[in-house]
Amino acid sequence: MDAATLLAFAAAFFVFAASPGPDNMTIVARTLSHGAASGIAYGAGTVVGILVFLVLAALGLSVLAAEMTTVMTVLRYAGAAYLIWMGLRLWTAEPRVPELRPVEDRRGLAAVFATGIVLNLGNPKMPLFYVALLPNVVGASLTAGQVGWLAAVIVAVEIVVVGGHVLLATRARRLLRTPAVVRRVNRAAGGLMMGAGVVVAGR
Repeated sequence: MDAATLLAFAAAFFVFAASPGPDNMTIVARTLSHGAASGIAYGAGTVVGILVFLVLAALGLSVLAAEMTTVMTVLRYAGAAYLIWMGLRLWTAEPRVPELRPVEDRRGLAAVFATGIVLNLGNPKMPLFYVALLPNVVGASLTAGQVGWLAAVIVAVEIVVVGGHVLLATRARRLLRTPAVVRRVNRAAGGLMMGAGVVVAGR
């Protein structure tokens, strides 16, 4: 696999990853409400889900994954319900300035990470993305080495995309200095999360 092919894949995947959608909305909302670690945890989960589909595509199972409608539907609705529930909790939460907000423990971050994975595994456009993109960009079959290069590109692109969203949300979070402002931001972030859940469920 030459450099030109990798660059073409990187450009196509960047457009896919950076486009507005539930994942990016949730990363911003989690960062605003619970800090950078929470946004990064969710973003890391989405990356794992993406890499799972890359491996399936390499094994020739991406078409099968696209046909697993029942499993995908269950995962999608479970993830959507979790996002809506977390958004509702955030909407009704007592406002606290960030310095006084308890730091989310590892179990909480693990749940956020798992949600990112589940929502990507239940995302119906992921198998179709790989079915359409990989054969046209890198060919119909992939070697282990090519999968490694593509995975490295995906991780690099996601570091830029997730990191950019987390950085912008973290800077915005520094403006939270009064409970009234925190309440408004909590409700905005909660609304984003509930909206993301509705979008995921309605796909």
